[in-house]
Amino acid sequence: MAGLDLPHLLALEHRGWDALCRSEGGTFYGELMTPDGVMVLVNGMVLGRDEIAGSLNHAPPWASYALADARVVPAGTETAALVYRATASRHGQHDPFTALMSSVYCLIQGQVRLALYQQTTTG
Repeated sequence: MAGLDLPHLLALEHRGWDALCRSEGGTFYGELMTPDGVMVLVNGMVLGRDEIAGSLNHAPPWASYALADARVVPAGTETAALVYRATASRHGQHDPFTALMSSVYCLIQGQVRLALYQQTTTG
């Protein structure tokens, strides 16, 4: 599964978090997500690619983040899920945001694309 291995998918996740730290998440995920891709957020919202692209550039930026315990779960010949724990903080935020993340990636015409992203809080 070229492109769907742990180093490549984890690098994509870091690029996404880095974009969120620069308030450029909408642009990054607007390009990475499949046309019908969705993000399921901890607050219960389910947002499609267009909603993500139109909103994340305006979200407060993350000041720092750390990803841990990453692993890939193969889900077919051209699909895999990356599962990991994220801890992130924003300036002025007392408690960090900690959640388990699942990102389902697929190969479309040789390009890795994000089809589903889901967050589950841990505390």
